[in-house]
Amino acid sequence: MADPLALFGAATQTWFRQSFAAPTPVQARGWASIAAGHHTLMLAPTGSGKTLAAFLWCLDRLAQRPPGAPGEPGEDGTRVVYVSPIKALAYDVERNLRAPLAGLQRLGAGGAITVDVRTGDTPARERERQRRQPAQILITTPESLYLLLAGRSRERLRGVDTIIVDEIHALAPTKRGIHLGLSLERLCHLVTGAGNAEPQRIGLSATQRPLIEVARYLGGDRPVEIVDASARPALDLAIEVPAAEMDQPRDATRGGVNLAALPRERGREAPL
Repeated sequence: MADPLALFGAATQTWFRQSFAAPTPVQARGWASIAAGHHTLMLAPTGSGKTLAAFLWCLDRLAQRPPGAPGEPGEDGTRVVYVSPIKALAYDVERNLRAPLAGLQRLGAGGAITVDVRTGDTPARERERQRRQPAQILITTPESLYLLLAGRSRERLRGVDTIIVDEIHALAPTKRGIHLGLSLERLCHLVTGAGNAEPQRIGLSATQRPLIEVARYLGGDRPVEIVDASARPALDLAIEVPAAEMDQPRDATRGGVNLAALPRERGREAPL
């Protein structure tokens, strides 16, 4: 079987091998689908590295991108949009984006990659700074993406080439998800209207079902490759009882005391 890391640049391969024993199944299969250019929906248990798989692919592409010629469409704007329905993004971003980015930069790659976080809590001064100096990666929520597309900041999004939708199961069956679906179509229209290729969509979740319907939500009328790396949870089940003879539990003793002989408080049973 081909090495999944062969799809990446030297610095990314080095960082990953120093950090992990091997790619997980969802990472190996997901990278193959994404590298082929497919819109991709990845299903795998929590902790299997789905979010890292999506971010690492984007970081590697950005790290290998040569400086654009002046005036090239989208070169000075955002390339990757990560959307999560969860406002508290700090943990996932730190573990799955900032940590690998710092690792690549220690290895001499990705030094120019920058990251913006835009939510309802972002101060006005920071929003204006982001509009004037947009980062290559934007971390945001469905509502903030809508506001970006409705204002002057939409210009930063004309060069987006990848959209990552995390926790997609929390969006697909809801009115909030319909709202995001419209925003994704507006974003794609903005990008293609600027003469750029339509962004690739990547959906992530641990609990999405049914997969066909979630894939249809992610892609709209576009085909979506489904990477199902789900697995039945490994259970370690034990049954413990307070008495050896459960048919006569009041005959059990605790520390030599007959529990049935203990005085009862009014309205309460003696503890077993």
